[in-house]
Amino acid sequence: MWIPTEHEKYGVVIASFRATVPYGLSLEIGDTVQILEKCDGWYRGFALKNPNIKGIFPSSYIHLKNACVKNKGQFEMVIPTEDSVITEMTSTLRDWGTMWKQLYVRNEGDLFHRLWHIMNEILDLRRQVLVGHLTHDRMKDVKRHITARLDWGNEQLGLDLVPRKEYAMVDPEDISITELYRLMEHRHRKKDTPVQASSHHLFVQMKSLMCSNLGEELEVIFSLFDSKENRPISERFFLRLNRNGLPKSPEKPERHCSLFVDLGSSELRKDIYITVHIIRIGRMGAGEKKNACSVQYRRPFGCAVLSIADLLTGETKDDLILKVYMCNTESEWYQIHENIIKKLNARYNLTGSNAGLAVSLQLLHGDIEQIRREYSSVFTHGVSITRKLGFSNIIMPGEMRNDLYITIERGEFEKGGKSVARNVEVTMYIIDSNGQNLKDFISFGSGEPPANEFHSFVLYHNNSPRWSELLKLPIPVDKFRGSHIRFEFRHCSTKEKGEKKLFGFSFVPLMQEDGRTLPDGTHELIVHKCEENTNLQDSSRYLRLPFSKVSLLGTNNQAIKATKESFWITSFLCSTKLTQNGDMLDLLKWRTHPDKITGCLSKIKEIDGSEIVKFLQDTLDTLFGILDENSQKYGSKVFDSLVHIINLLQDSKFHHFKPVMDTYIESHFAGALAYRDLIKVLKWYVDRITEAERQEHIQEVLKAQEYIFKYIVQSRRLFSLATGGQNEEEFRCCIQELLMSVRFFLSQESKGSGALSQSQAVFLSSFPAVYSELLKLFDVREVANLVHDTLGSLPTIMHVDDSLQAVKLQCIGKTVESQLYTNPDSRYILLPVVLHHLHMHLQEQKDLIMCARILSNIFCLIKKNSSEKSVLEEIDVIVTSLLDILLRTILEITSRPQPSGSAMRLQFQDVTGEFVACLLSLLRQMTDRHYQQLLDGFSTKEELRDFLLQIFTVFRILIRPEMFPKDWTVMRLVANNVIITTVLYLSDALRKNFLNENFDYKIWDSYFYLAVIFINQLCLQLEMFTPSKKKKVLEKYGDMRVTMGCEIFSMWQNLGEHKLHFIPALIGPFLEVTLIPQPDLRNVMIPIFHDMMDWEQRRSGNFKQVEAKLIDKLDSLMSEGKGDETYRELFNSIIPLFGPYPSLLKKIERETWRESGVSLIATVTRLMERLLDYRDCMKMGEVDGKKIGCTVSLLNFYKTELNKEEMYIRYIHKLYDLHLKAQNFTEAAYTLLLYDELLEWSDRPLREFLTYPMQTEWQRKEYLHLTIIQNFDRGKCWENGIILCRKIAEQYESYYDYRNLSKMRMMEASLYDKIMDQQRLEPEFFRVGFYGKKFPFFLRNKEFVCRGHDYERLEAFQQRMLNEFPHAIAMQHANQPDETIFQAEAQYLQIYAVTPIPESQEVLQREGIPDNIKSFYKVNHIWRFRYDRPFHKGTKDKENEFKSLWVERTSLILVQSLPGISRWFEVEKREVVEMSPLENAIEVLENKNQQLKTLISQCQTRQMQNINPLTMCLNGVIDAAVNGGVSRYQEAFFVKEYILNHPEDGEKITRLRELMLEQAQILEFGLAVHEKFVPQDMRPLHKKLVDQFFVMKSSLGIQEFSACIQASPVHFPNGSPRVCRNSAPASMSPDGARVIPRRSPLSYPAVNRYSSSSLSSQASAEVSNITGQSESSDEVFNMQRMLFNHIGDGPLPRSDPNLSAPDKAVNPTPSSWSLDSGKEAKNMLDSGKLISPPVPPRPTQTASPARHGTSVSPSPAGRSPMKGSMQSFTPSPVEYHSSGLISNSPVLSGSYSSGISSLSRCSTSETSGFENPVNEQTVSMSTYSVPEEPVRKESKTPPPYSVYERTLRRPAPLPHSLSIPVTSEPPALPPKPLLARSTNLENGSRRTEQVPRPRPLPRKVSQL
Repeated sequence: MWIPTEHEKYGVVIASFRATVPYGLSLEIGDTVQILEKCDGWYRGFALKNPNIKGIFPSSYIHLKNACVKNKGQFEMVIPTEDSVITEMTSTLRDWGTMWKQLYVRNEGDLFHRLWHIMNEILDLRRQVLVGHLTHDRMKDVKRHITARLDWGNEQLGLDLVPRKEYAMVDPEDISITELYRLMEHRHRKKDTPVQASSHHLFVQMKSLMCSNLGEELEVIFSLFDSKENRPISERFFLRLNRNGLPKSPEKPERHCSLFVDLGSSELRKDIYITVHIIRIGRMGAGEKKNACSVQYRRPFGCAVLSIADLLTGETKDDLILKVYMCNTESEWYQIHENIIKKLNARYNLTGSNAGLAVSLQLLHGDIEQIRREYSSVFTHGVSITRKLGFSNIIMPGEMRNDLYITIERGEFEKGGKSVARNVEVTMYIIDSNGQNLKDFISFGSGEPPANEFHSFVLYHNNSPRWSELLKLPIPVDKFRGSHIRFEFRHCSTKEKGEKKLFGFSFVPLMQEDGRTLPDGTHELIVHKCEENTNLQDSSRYLRLPFSKVSLLGTNNQAIKATKESFWITSFLCSTKLTQNGDMLDLLKWRTHPDKITGCLSKIKEIDGSEIVKFLQDTLDTLFGILDENSQKYGSKVFDSLVHIINLLQDSKFHHFKPVMDTYIESHFAGALAYRDLIKVLKWYVDRITEAERQEHIQEVLKAQEYIFKYIVQSRRLFSLATGGQNEEEFRCCIQELLMSVRFFLSQESKGSGALSQSQAVFLSSFPAVYSELLKLFDVREVANLVHDTLGSLPTIMHVDDSLQAVKLQCIGKTVESQLYTNPDSRYILLPVVLHHLHMHLQEQKDLIMCARILSNIFCLIKKNSSEKSVLEEIDVIVTSLLDILLRTILEITSRPQPSGSAMRLQFQDVTGEFVACLLSLLRQMTDRHYQQLLDGFSTKEELRDFLLQIFTVFRILIRPEMFPKDWTVMRLVANNVIITTVLYLSDALRKNFLNENFDYKIWDSYFYLAVIFINQLCLQLEMFTPSKKKKVLEKYGDMRVTMGCEIFSMWQNLGEHKLHFIPALIGPFLEVTLIPQPDLRNVMIPIFHDMMDWEQRRSGNFKQVEAKLIDKLDSLMSEGKGDETYRELFNSIIPLFGPYPSLLKKIERETWRESGVSLIATVTRLMERLLDYRDCMKMGEVDGKKIGCTVSLLNFYKTELNKEEMYIRYIHKLYDLHLKAQNFTEAAYTLLLYDELLEWSDRPLREFLTYPMQTEWQRKEYLHLTIIQNFDRGKCWENGIILCRKIAEQYESYYDYRNLSKMRMMEASLYDKIMDQQRLEPEFFRVGFYGKKFPFFLRNKEFVCRGHDYERLEAFQQRMLNEFPHAIAMQHANQPDETIFQAEAQYLQIYAVTPIPESQEVLQREGIPDNIKSFYKVNHIWRFRYDRPFHKGTKDKENEFKSLWVERTSLILVQSLPGISRWFEVEKREVVEMSPLENAIEVLENKNQQLKTLISQCQTRQMQNINPLTMCLNGVIDAAVNGGVSRYQEAFFVKEYILNHPEDGEKITRLRELMLEQAQILEFGLAVHEKFVPQDMRPLHKKLVDQFFVMKSSLGIQEFSACIQASPVHFPNGSPRVCRNSAPASMSPDGARVIPRRSPLSYPAVNRYSSSSLSSQASAEVSNITGQSESSDEVFNMQRMLFNHIGDGPLPRSDPNLSAPDKAVNPTPSSWSLDSGKEAKNMLDSGKLISPPVPPRPTQTASPARHGTSVSPSPAGRSPMKGSMQSFTPSPVEYHSSGLISNSPVLSGSYSSGISSLSRCSTSETSGFENPVNEQTVSMSTYSVPEEPVRKESKTPPPYSVYERTLRRPAPLPHSLSIPVTSEPPALPPKPLLARSTNLENGSRRTEQVPRPRPLPRKVSQL
């Protein structure tokens, strides 16, 4: 039986459990579970990560943990009773775990690995805490480490800042909001700005001295030198190096590592240097022979310096190499470091051995204890400590030092009878009072143990040596008295013996007779001469002698006076026990000289502070002893001395001696009667303040009042203890009187002089420190009243001295922080006066930082939910006094501009944050009663209205994201909780006071606006949180958005007819709320829209306003990334929502209302589909087709369906930017044209819009024109640019702006030049089908044609599409997919290449136009594209496949021509026709004939560099024809059986016959041309071709050409050669071609067209190879011959969609893309015939070589486009123009075989939809004539051979016998450009009429 658990409530899963049993709950190891019931070894409960799923699991899998239960029962909450740090670690590590894996996925390797290490460290530390064996201190340390790592990880991962108190997380509900703010601020500051350490230390490690010829031991001396003051500031660090330049004792790191400690911040500047002096130990001269002298001397070697500024970058300077310099003259050695610093190059140079000193230096920051912790390894290995000279900046009590620093400065010596100067060495000893040498008290520096004696270095031949060597003598105090220092002077001989001869000595005693030590400073000592062997052991013999020149002044010892020899030393004592001050000694010995007391007390101010603090206790005992001795006489003097000493301790240097004085007062002070005198003198001073002229001394007294009161109170307590509390009343009266005097002096206003206010300020700054002393003797209430009265006596006028105001506030602040204020009894007394002063300051907006701090402290004391009566009363007082001013202050400071300096800005944010925290604290403490009182307190509605507006505005400010740092979610949630609670209280007031006749729009609007931005806050979007965070927030606060949503709904319902005021203004804000993916919130909010539509319908009969606003807002919100799919579905549910409100539907317009409502929802839903797609596309990184396609779709929707012009223009510019980014310059130009079309050439002013300034419509249109021209130029679409140049030139001309007109004409000319001179690539076109439901809406189940990029072939394009749609599957066939594919939940892509069909053939067929121009029309303004699929119909004839080979031709018609505003457009219409085998044959022959003509003309005009392409082509055609190629056609179509079965094909058979004859005619002319240009080595081939040609002619039955000419003359593209009907064969000769000079024969430009897919140079073939093909010419010949035997590759299908041009040319395998063609190819292979695979359609243009491209060039329309005509563009997504700069992009067949063989590789006819395969000359000269009109009549008709072909194609040619003779006149000249243009335009207009297109919207530029 299942029973509820009592104690087993919480556990951790220790082994994963798979739920194989019924009702089992699957658990993973590490999950935490909450247990509800148990039964026989099983538990029932749930995993905390998913509390909704409950189930059973074995109890053995669970490790139970202690936990406490809140809210027992159904909604119980279990909280583990473990250390909160452990709980936090566990939950944080779980959160990190998932995010850590994501880092790996996102490839953030660095953070991934760092986090991994940190997580492992935390787990280790967690184990240590869980084991529980740590000491208290160690536990604190571990927790500190844990929290530091948790904070680091949270910051790196962008998680929230966790407020902590003593390492444990804080529940914001348990502390006041101001305290929470401070905790957050503290952690944030800690994270942001590391606190500047006041103490710094320099770590030095000596590595080595690198020098080429050392050989001697060295001493290296480091010290710090202040170049500003020219003195050393530290002791010395001394180390010895061996002969190799390495430290002598490497095993003792303290010998070669040192820490220079206690550098103040003021010493981290660039004029502090590290100086290094190097002394060598050896012979006198560095180069002396080894045996010259055995005695070793200390001699200068070199010096190096480094500025400490070089280390301030904070990085470790490992192995710095310092250059070592030597002075030029040894006498300068003492100042070599100064010379190097000053860069006096003449005085020093690099040491001869070019030495380098390798050292490691690092600056460490923080106090020495912190350094010990952080760099423990340095201290454990050992490091010597080098102190600063003298005391550090802060002297610590208890510091024991007695160091005497002696600097051996210089000497002046006589020659001593020698011819040269001496080599002087000084030896120093310390001799004690007994005449014995003191051992181990001479320290050369840290790093070296102290020695017994010291030897100075020796300067060579110098009688005035200067040493400047600093030594430290740490002599104990007890040895000091009676000791002296002796200096012995010796001359060091450089002779072989190397002896040192004593010639004099000096001495100096350490202490004088009166007990004072040797004074600091330089001392000139007498050098006493002596003999070499003098014994100085008996010091008593010389101690009677004078020691210094100063002591000689009073004596008459002439002998000594006359001595010229002197020796100078500088001494400096650093002692906490000895003094050099006589006045100090006199004061301490006052009892021996009572008569000197007055003098001593007077001189106390002159004594150095360090001397006083050294003897602080003795000095204080002395003062109070004197006071007891005679209080009348010495009272005020002792008081003054006491004040001086107390104020001395305020100095930062002696600050740490305050505890010494405190200890003295508590433990040693014994003046039980002193309080009377102290009170009396103090009162005397206070009473004199107002009259005294000089206030300085009085201010000193007031500054010391804290300690004076301490003495008074302690004295009174001692007196009370001694007397049993006598004179208590008298003491109280004295204190009361004293404070009365104070109150009087405080209440005085300073008139004129500021001295009084300064004294008031001094008093106030130290007064709060007195409270705690008074509390020792008085009751809390008494003290509170005294303080209240004192502070209340301050003058309230605000215009008094500002500094006094600030001090007054600081005094209030200290009062609030004092112990007195924490007591509730005293707090209630003090609060009014505190609030009074605060109110005044806030009103004046002064000292806000201080005000904020005081307020924070006030609220910190009032804990949350404190329902004590006293607290409620305090809140009453605060609300009354401060709420209003607090709101005003926040409004004031947030509306100010933020300061620019970073420090100021931080301060500004702090103040704002603190005030906000105070306001929130106050509001959280307020109860219903407080709110009621507050609202009832407003006397008029106006006041209430102002208050509500103010508080709503403040709340809006609090919600701003910048209010708190981004990771302060905890603070934000608390703030929001307070805001929503307050709003709920205030909404009642709104309902009661501002509805119906009192309705106030402004206040209601403010309310709704606040509610909306509240719900939209980022920190409340729980969907973005991790599951654990979301759970915590919901448990603590619930979903505050839903609460606020319900409140909005309820308030909206209360509005009644006033709702109309908010329509449509609130649509946008409410829509924003509904876009939040929270179902409850949406269900509450969406009915409001229904209500709005209803009210709007009532008011105006429609809801156009609602609709317009809805659409505008939807667009802006969606582009910000809001909304989702479910929202669209939810919006649809508004329609059924009309149901629940039947009363609304009873209106008269019910039906219409419903219909228009449904229509609106449908429009909005369709818009949302597009917007969602747009949003999703825009989230991607780089620009791709998807983004552009999506933008185009949306842009069209705005124009055609919504007629939202402003939106439309915005999206035009978004699309334009996308194109520019993708470098689609042509498309960018077309896009901008859309906006240009909306503008007129008028002077109407336009407002500023997007990036456009305010300007006239004309100016904007001009700017647009120029931008578009620039883009057309960059996109190499120069023809279009020319038309625009003309348009803008017309405008300039009409305004007589000739300057700009000239520029424009020049620009136009430059575009013409570019057309003729520059190369441009022809793109390929691809048809792409997007099938399946997973595609975005604008692509789903649609097919498009896409313009490829330059050089892009099919494979590359296909790969690009698959990259854009990584989940798509490429379909491997070209058949139309079935319905299952359309409906599949997947993405299918079907891609194949298509051939463009140019609109107009006129330019392309006209002769004499260069290829550069024609190529433009082949690939621009293309509406139609073609794709061919070959198949066999009926039984296949194995002998002759042509009989049954049909072609299925698919034509795709686009909604817009390419190129346009996008690289791809949707297919609007597809037409499929079948071409019969006969039609196929005709088309193949036409194409091959055209190709031959082109090559012949190019050869004739010498456009070919070699003749190979012509040779190959002739060979291919003739060879195939001879071996049965054309005869196959004859066998198939010219037999009687075929003619009888197909009587309707008579005309076509005649046409085929004509083409065959025409081909023979062209071949004959081609051979004639070939003969003229063929190189010698190709002659045999030519001969063979001629022979084969005669065989071919006979096979065709041609005997005489002249007979054939009549029927079918040759027509060359350029009108040459012009063969007359009666012309003889001779006229076909190449020479004969030159007869006609006016038109050069076959004039084709030399520049070839380059296709983007097969770039080939010149005629795309060189010498024997066909460029771009894989076959050699031999192979081609052989293959052609073989193919010809089997009817070649001619009749095979030509359109494999999987191939781009080069592949189409030669591909020996069947394609896998077209299943039909693949099968067909297989059949052919099976039948033993070699075939080429089907390839996509690439037409062979009648006037251009089919395979090798020609450079793209503009057309006649480009050459002279009609002014003002924009017909040739496709300017808008909804306007379709037919005519224009349209062309085709042919691709050559695979080989130069006959016309037949070109079928398989080359797409069929190049002509446009009506397919006129014969050019104009052909028409005019042939035996049948075709009227011009039908040719140009329509450009968008079904393709050839369709069901309409009989009615739409040209009339069939007449049979040969009936042909009409052709006149022999030359063909008509092409029409003039202008004419051509107009014809073009007519074409366009006709076409537009033929196929109706959606009309453009009426022009409407709403001031854009």
